Amino acid sequence: MRIVASIFAILAALPVSANAKVPDGTIITGAKIIDGTGRVAYSGNLHISNGKIDCIGKCKIKKNDEIIKANGLVLAPGFIDTHSHHDRHIDAHPDALPEISQGVTSIVIGEDGDSALPLSKFFDARKTNPSAVNFASYVGHGTIRGAIMGNDYKRPASADEISKMEKLLEDAMKDGALGISTGLEYDPGIYSTHEEVVALAKVAAKYNGRYISHMRSEDIALDEAIDEVIDIGQKAKIPVQISHLKIAMVDKWGQADKIIARLNAARAKGIDITADIYPYTYWQSSLDVLLPERDFKDRKAAEFALTHLAKSDGLIITNFPPDQSYIGKSVADIAKLRGKDDVTTFLDLNIEAEAMGKGSGVMGRAMSEEDVEKLILWQHSNICSDGRIIDMHPRGAGSFARTIAWLVRDRKSLSLETAIYKMTGLAAKHMGFSDRGIIAKGKAADLVLFDPKTIQDNATFKNPSAIASGVKITWVNGIAVFKDGKATGNMAGKIILRSPIKK
Repeated sequence: MRIVASIFAILAALPVSANAKVPDGTIITGAKIIDGTGRVAYSGNLHISNGKIDCIGKCKIKKNDEIIKANGLVLAPGFIDTHSHHDRHIDAHPDALPEISQGVTSIVIGEDGDSALPLSKFFDARKTNPSAVNFASYVGHGTIRGAIMGNDYKRPASADEISKMEKLLEDAMKDGALGISTGLEYDPGIYSTHEEVVALAKVAAKYNGRYISHMRSEDIALDEAIDEVIDIGQKAKIPVQISHLKIAMVDKWGQADKIIARLNAARAKGIDITADIYPYTYWQSSLDVLLPERDFKDRKAAEFALTHLAKSDGLIITNFPPDQSYIGKSVADIAKLRGKDDVTTFLDLNIEAEAMGKGSGVMGRAMSEEDVEKLILWQHSNICSDGRIIDMHPRGAGSFARTIAWLVRDRKSLSLETAIYKMTGLAAKHMGFSDRGIIAKGKAADLVLFDPKTIQDNATFKNPSAIASGVKITWVNGIAVFKDGKATGNMAGKIILRSPIKK
């Protein structure tokens, strides 16, 4: 009989930089400890040895300890980015500076239906080119679908093809995937049936896995998309998480309370549905996502998109293979350059990108700040970035610092303890991590020391790579990877794997 392990296993630590001087132990004195559980802050010391927390409170200084005087700064668990694409440039930038400068210590990848396959390919790469942060990964439904169906994906999969997908998914789960992710607004996932997704979610559930989804719609069919996630959770008996939950349609602004009520009703029925959110009103995706039928000659659909989903002056190009000079310009700007109307330009850009066989990137201003705030305040939502190391959207370098600066310090709608809980203990629970996310004896020493009065996101749309300020030190597995405004060069990250099934 198979017994599914209920905890996560962590592989051996990746090597620390050869030049790093690793202390025998580290003691942090005089800290304001916020432990990631939601508990009220308290003062105390904390001691680290062998990458673990071994004392909290009245800890004594040991011989050869490195002594860090917190002087009342906040000491919290390292933040967990539950929806990230920072792996895309990690080989060239292993210090992951945009994340560690905010206090992020663990990054979850393989989102939006897109992942390495096999996952071991990415995990093995971290052994030869280690990074400063921990990584965990979902396996992508779109990646699996593409591997089985190739270019012939614009249709429902056959029973035999679904069976082959299930086999690939089982292999990925055995490799340590957290679960399966979908990107149902993107090719090739957009062409999948609900039944296909449910079948695969059931396979992930057998391995104690999870389901996380960029839903089929975040605008026109938002209600139906939420219903689908709820149904997957119910039928597959699996925890389900909505990726970057948002209301990305002007006509639906102000409906955050209604959506939260629906999610709470599902939870009341026993469905473990949660969400992650980034604190910005701009999304970033592909230009064709605004045309779900992928008909690039449909003027009515384009007119609707530019009226109800995102205005042409709020659609900023982040990648356009046919002409990279368009990067940073809005669709409205490009229309003026071409001497054409906005709708024609929008359709032409999609046609030109498709002709090259390459996708285009865009940022769209489509959410209201009030809705974003309410969705973050929902008790079952955690913070994510959905960002990259090299990006045109400031969310990759600013989401965690911005949440504290905006909602705790400026808006005062979140307590600092609750904000940190959403970035740590709750995020760990949503991903199934058992050995990190809270400050407790025996837990991994992923920690951040910061000043709550000065922590600030500095990334903007004009300067999206500007790192956050206010963090003094970030530790990953007991090793300082960020200190006094810069990366230390220590590559202390581990790979976080789901435990294998035991016979």
